[in-house]
Amino acid sequence: MRLFTSTHTFDYSWEEVSTNNWRKYCPWNDKASHVLAVDTLSRSFDPATHLLRTERLITCRQAAPSWLKPFLAGREESLVYEVSYVDPVAKRVTMCSQNLTMSEFLTCAEKVVYTPATGDGGGAGRTRFEQEARITALCGGWAKVRQKIEEFSVERFGQNAARGREGFERVLAMSRQVFREQREREAAGAGA
Repeated sequence: MRLFTSTHTFDYSWEEVSTNNWRKYCPWNDKASHVLAVDTLSRSFDPATHLLRTERLITCRQAAPSWLKPFLAGREESLVYEVSYVDPVAKRVTMCSQNLTMSEFLTCAEKVVYTPATGDGGGAGRTRFEQEARITALCGGWAKVRQKIEEFSVERFGQNAARGREGFERVLAMSRQVFREQREREAAGAGA
């Protein structure tokens, strides 16, 4: 098992980040062309805990390395199952995802948490992002093969995570711009 961790502070409020999390794979995100579809399977709100729970199925296409292609049997698309919890009282978004495709050979369990940034590097209007992925190759007794697959997977995951943050930054910037322009149009219309 290999572990990937990452933290980042977005210069956007928790409200902006948690709202735009649902738009993460929209056309504004030019770094997410590998995401083909995001299907919401279920969504529920618990009035007692104030938690919004959402299950989604994400369909992706990613180029596999040549040494891995024989194991894919021509499959180019992969499925990821995601469960997220939004706690508006504690101001916390937690997303847990797991690959469904090829999970008999490799598992990638990811957890992402968004909370308001506090302390050093934090401050009003900023959001802390914490990401952890546990990647495990299931190759039986082939330690060297398992190690190579896990190392490659962690490296690829890190590259994708960096692109994902860049793309989400673009979504956040575009959303802020669109809402600002809408407020300006409304203000101009009210003054007319």
